[in-house]
Amino acid sequence: MTGAATDDALEARQRPEIEIRDATAADEAAWRDLWGQYLAFYKVQIAPEVTDQTWSRCLDPASPLTARLAVVGDRILGFAMYHHHLSTWAKGPDCYLEDLFLCREARGLGLGQALMDDLIAICKERGFDRLYWHTDVNNHRARKLYDKLAAADGHVRYRISF
Repeated sequence: MTGAATDDALEARQRPEIEIRDATAADEAAWRDLWGQYLAFYKVQIAPEVTDQTWSRCLDPASPLTARLAVVGDRILGFAMYHHHLSTWAKGPDCYLEDLFLCREARGLGLGQALMDDLIAICKERGFDRLYWHTDVNNHRARKLYDKLAAADGHVRYRISF
């Protein structure tokens, strides 16, 4: 084996068995813990009723919001939350990845890639035309993953809160 092949084989052996699945009602406590870590990472506070509503929407089959969980063993270590909407730029719907988060101990183990691969497969299966997301300009670890998947499109985001 070459050095690169040996490194790849070693890395593959060290990767945990990852399950990606939809959130269920039984996952609420673990999701809320991760959600709290996510908000702390971005140094934001959200009203408890907004978090309650977000969780309820994730479980509501009529809601376009879905939470996918990254599970290793019996532990939920990360999530990807996405929703879809119509587009004026494509025939099919767009998918927006609103939130992706991994607990600190799970970073670098391939869970982010697994969540993204899962979402890309869902988008293709459901006939979405595009998947898009944004991240903080200084979130270098996430950007390292995202830069492997797509090029930044140069758009600047604006927001007005009411």
